[in-house]
Amino acid sequence: MLTTQDTVTLTAPLDPAVLRRAAGPLTVTVDDAARARLDRGRRLFRALRDGDGGGRPIYGSTTGFGALVGYAGRADEADQCDNTLAHLGAGQGPDLPHGIVRAALLVRARSLAQGLSGVSAEVVDRLADMFGTTFSPAVPRYGSVGASGDLIPLAYAAQALRGRGHAYVDGHRMPAAEALTASGLRPLTLDGRDALALVNGTSVTTAALALALDTVHAAHHALTALTCLLADLLGCDPGFLDADLLRAYGHPGAADTGARMRHHLAGTVPSGERPLQEPYSIRCSPQVLGAARDALRYVDTVVAADLAGVSDNPLFLPGAEDTPGRTVHGGNFFGQPAAFAADLLASVTAQLGNLAERQLDLLVDPARNGGLPPMLATEPGAQHGLQGVQLATTALVAEIRRCATPAAMQSLPTNLHNQDIVPFGTQAALRAHDMADLLVLLCGSLALGLRQAVHVGARHPTAPRCAALLDTLTAAIAPVDPDRPLDADVRTAARLLATHARS
Repeated sequence: MLTTQDTVTLTAPLDPAVLRRAAGPLTVTVDDAARARLDRGRRLFRALRDGDGGGRPIYGSTTGFGALVGYAGRADEADQCDNTLAHLGAGQGPDLPHGIVRAALLVRARSLAQGLSGVSAEVVDRLADMFGTTFSPAVPRYGSVGASGDLIPLAYAAQALRGRGHAYVDGHRMPAAEALTASGLRPLTLDGRDALALVNGTSVTTAALALALDTVHAAHHALTALTCLLADLLGCDPGFLDADLLRAYGHPGAADTGARMRHHLAGTVPSGERPLQEPYSIRCSPQVLGAARDALRYVDTVVAADLAGVSDNPLFLPGAEDTPGRTVHGGNFFGQPAAFAADLLASVTAQLGNLAERQLDLLVDPARNGGLPPMLATEPGAQHGLQGVQLATTALVAEIRRCATPAAMQSLPTNLHNQDIVPFGTQAALRAHDMADLLVLLCGSLALGLRQAVHVGARHPTAPRCAALLDTLTAAIAPVDPDRPLDADVRTAARLLATHARS
């Protein structure tokens, strides 16, 4: 049964938490304010198209598309819709996750509902209806350059809503027409303006970036807590978190993170047996985590702006009381801000992944872990403890690093040089989404190591909050004794940390 938390009004701001909920059934309402804007925008579009605009062409409504803008479009509105969408059916690769696709359509509905795209209210109503079901268009991953919007992926979504192509219901892939029927939905009827407005925005980019950001925020919180638990288990002196020390550093993220870590470590008792200075993966953790915190704040602002803005072309802008409205052609479909932000998020993710992997490496090394057995094995040689997990974390970090190559400046001209510069924000955002999932697994791996460390002789945490986190892990995960496959345990730990971070 849906609850009030599962209800979204299209005049209300969107945030990553709302987009995450869009993966499942969600009540989306088109309130009176949104409907008034939609009706006003639709009337203005028709007036401008039908002559009040002085006969000026309207891109995608009276013209061809992209590089063919200089040619007339099709006179029949249904044909113009087909002309818009059919040629964009050129995507390749595996289908995108349902959560990204449905989040992208929620972002698209919010943009259209602001009334500047000239679409019919019927389009937004039917999108809203879709969210009450498990219907999800089948959208291939590859094909968008992130300029003129996410044309190819959004075209697949629009076609599925028309009953063409394929879609999922309850996770099962089937022809889109069957999926609509199974979901109790009717095929969407579009004209050329509706069709272009559905595809001419960066909603896939924005959705993927927002979801990745939400995951990295959770991983950042989790890694902060795990770093404190590591320091407590090893008996580290918390002097590296001194408030005056971090204030002198001059960066707000480090000061904020230091305060959070001191809160986690309140009550800890140093063992007095650790070196004067800890390895950087502990001693410099407030600087690493703090810099990540500052960078994430910037990504927050980009995502918030994208979720609040209108990504489309052209826009139909209402005039003042005594002046007519205008058709304005421009580039509000250009996903450069999200591309830059996604590249920054990838860099943050890579360094957080480095930190988690280095901390696990320290924990399994008897030369640095305070004399615990190698690989945290209960009987080294006869058992192997965390050896497989540690190998896997090395592979995960290597994959994250490989994916961290910036995408936002790797422009390639296309579309007969109509699109002579593009941001590749879609690739950047989808890659950041993949990397964020790997970071979560790295955090889960470190958590599993911390749980095992206590089993093989590490002291019990002396800080109450660290002890509570360890108790949560030990209640859900058995010690590695004897050896067993640990892939599921890593995922269990990762889920626990995500819940802990978002609580």
